[in-house]
Amino acid sequence: MTFAVEVDVPVPMRDGIALATNVWRPAGPGPFPVLLVRTPYGKDDAGLYGNPKLPDVFALVAAGYAVVAQDVRGTSRSPGTFVPHAHEGRDGVDTLAWLAGQPWCDGAVGMWGGSYMGFTQWQAAVGDAPALRAIAPVMSSADLYGAPWYSPGGALSQDAVLTWGTLSALRNLRRDLADGHGDPADAHVLLSGLSDPGTLHDPLPVADRGALTRCLPWVGQVLGHPERDAFWQEVAAIDHCGGITVPALHVGGWYDVFIGETVRSYTMMRRHGGSAAARDGQRLLIGPWCHADGTDLGTFPDRSFGLDGSIKSADVTGAHLRFFDRWVRGRTDTPDDTHRVRIFVMGVDQWRDEVDWPLPDTRYTDFFLAGGGRANTATGDGRLTRDAASVEAADTFLYDPRRPVPSLGGTVLAAASGAYPGPADQAVVETREDVLCFATAVLQRPVEVTGHVTLVLYVSSSAPDTDFTGKLVDVHPDGKAIILCEGLQRARYRRSLTDPAPLEPGTVDELTVDLCVTSNVFLPGHRILLEVSSSNFPRYDRNTNTGGTIATDGEDDLAVAVNRVHHGPAHPSRLILPLIERPDSRHPATATETEARA
Repeated sequence: MTFAVEVDVPVPMRDGIALATNVWRPAGPGPFPVLLVRTPYGKDDAGLYGNPKLPDVFALVAAGYAVVAQDVRGTSRSPGTFVPHAHEGRDGVDTLAWLAGQPWCDGAVGMWGGSYMGFTQWQAAVGDAPALRAIAPVMSSADLYGAPWYSPGGALSQDAVLTWGTLSALRNLRRDLADGHGDPADAHVLLSGLSDPGTLHDPLPVADRGALTRCLPWVGQVLGHPERDAFWQEVAAIDHCGGITVPALHVGGWYDVFIGETVRSYTMMRRHGGSAAARDGQRLLIGPWCHADGTDLGTFPDRSFGLDGSIKSADVTGAHLRFFDRWVRGRTDTPDDTHRVRIFVMGVDQWRDEVDWPLPDTRYTDFFLAGGGRANTATGDGRLTRDAASVEAADTFLYDPRRPVPSLGGTVLAAASGAYPGPADQAVVETREDVLCFATAVLQRPVEVTGHVTLVLYVSSSAPDTDFTGKLVDVHPDGKAIILCEGLQRARYRRSLTDPAPLEPGTVDELTVDLCVTSNVFLPGHRILLEVSSSNFPRYDRNTNTGGTIATDGEDDLAVAVNRVHHGPAHPSRLILPLIERPDSRHPATATETEARA
């Protein structure tokens, strides 16, 4: 394969800044369709070209595409100041216009890339960019409040904000020091936080992060906007999906911090995309992966998904090529996956093609919380049952923000020392008195849960504000309790993410916890288990229980909350599971209603 490469081509923006850009062109006179990636991590970084979660650049060029990689404003070799999200819409539109005007471009451009590189795609897609024909965001989000910086329940994604913010602050500081600015002592503080997660996450107030906010002031802005206000709405492409006219290939992982927004972007564009191509051209690919580097093999210390669970087996490059050939090149004869959705079903550990998401044959089914009021720990009396609970009861626990329930695996961006993201065993946290556990009887037949998982709780608290968390867990016959999905609802945002409302202490309120999405077959001999608590730290920030501004509350502001979960005829707390029942040769039989009630 032969190709030509131009390095550090200056691409002018409307304000005069020129962004450093590399161009890879196939052999031949052209013109060529173009695939653009815009990155804050360095267009010259070998990781961009060898990341297994991203398409193989050499394969894209060999297929006849010109590939363009650009350093976003204020990063690597591009001048300016890096302010996350502030310039990506305008700069993306300007870059697309420049590409369309090049003699080697045939006027059709697609965008690709993961994480922040996905943000740049969504923000460009909202703008006026006629050359843009398709986007392919990998493990990314069109609603930056919903992921990764906050959450659908209104809590700060502390792990993501402080970890990613620290890495970005170090990149900014490196540039400043090279220019004779900045304080070398800040580098020591930032590096200490990355080497010791306790140093990074434990100190209060959360907003008191001097070196971090000096080197990346944007972190202070994030902490200053806990509601989904205009600050977030201005960069929320999902709020403008009616104006997005291009198809999208969405790639995600069941344990990725972005997975909830990945599937929401797909469903919102399928329903409300601004053109027939946008609505019909959405594609979704989800595997058993998380965001961290090195997790692409589908193998984790507590759970392995086999060779089929690797990202290589999913043929991400092939999926990109089929998608771009159809929507950038316009080849209607190109096989573009007869099914819009391809998912890895955990439990049976198999790939499966589906016609859409949510799966059309989903049956949302209530599993009611029951017991005598002692659901504390996995050895308590908490039960999940298909029959509504016949007796009123309440399970009580103390939530002390000084000793929060630690995050074990799940959708963390980075993990504490000795831990890891993904399918981790929750048995240790299930020994805590502040963790309520509700479980089914041992299953006699398989039960498939694929789709959006929701938890409805009737709760009361001694505090004016607190949190309620939930985790869906697959308990294996050997006792391992493997997390599948999780979520949190901040009580003050139980009605609205823009208009917080305090609790009336002691009064029972209904709130809904979004536990995100999963696909798992609970096999015979396993149990379905729900954990309920009030913290999951540092995946989410700790609620100080004061009703005040959590980011500025210090050690002296922490209060202990007496929290209760009510269940019974008057308070039908329940886990709503998306059951898939297909009694045919292509799908494992699922439990009958009688067996599920057992």
